[in-house]
Amino acid sequence: MENTHTHMAFKTNNSAPPTGGVIITPNTSGTAPRPTTTFQPRPATSRPFPSRDRNFNREEKDDVRLNERIRVPQVRLIDENGGQVGIVPTQQALQMAREKGLDLMEVAAGANPPVCKICDYGKFKYEKKKKEAQARKNQVVVKVKEVQLRPNTDEHDLDYKIKNSHEFLSEGDKVKFTILFRGREIAHTEPGFRMCKEVIEKLSDVGIVEMHPKLEGKKLMMILGPNPQAKKK
Repeated sequence: MENTHTHMAFKTNNSAPPTGGVIITPNTSGTAPRPTTTFQPRPATSRPFPSRDRNFNREEKDDVRLNERIRVPQVRLIDENGGQVGIVPTQQALQMAREKGLDLMEVAAGANPPVCKICDYGKFKYEKKKKEAQARKNQVVVKVKEVQLRPNTDEHDLDYKIKNSHEFLSEGDKVKFTILFRGREIAHTEPGFRMCKEVIEKLSDVGIVEMHPKLEGKKLMMILGPNPQAKKK
């Protein structure tokens, strides 16, 4: 019996892509292919438009509620001249301020209803800063000058440092005297206390003792302050 082998030929269809494949059409025009993606308009955001209020963002910096940031239904209103208007709706008070080109500023948030005033907020801030600057100018700043000595400081050097201390005290500054003991010098502190006594006597016309000589570790310290009676002379 003769074995017969059947040969079957399969025709490949080149036009059909294999499973999962993509047909790529060759570009024969010589021009760049146009993108097939269509652009969609950007979706609208939920962010609110900024307020037209010129003082809208000043609350965070100055901790003062102004204009549209005052969200209570009614306020006790004070006009720009300091007159009592009475209790009015907040929107009405805001409208009154805008008609005069001014601001509505909350001055007493804890009141019921809150007290608000019509004012020029820029001018208000300027005058406030001016008063603060004047207060700092009038404030007396007392400095502490330190003068270091040694138990064996010679008389000439001591007189020179006493002279400088005299100028410090005359100018209204305090003077801290520090006498440092080294090694075995701490066993004999008497020269240091005698030196402090001499300094006090020579500066008695311009200085008073604010801290008496006190031994802390290897340091003997005392503080002299300006004599208020000396300024009157």
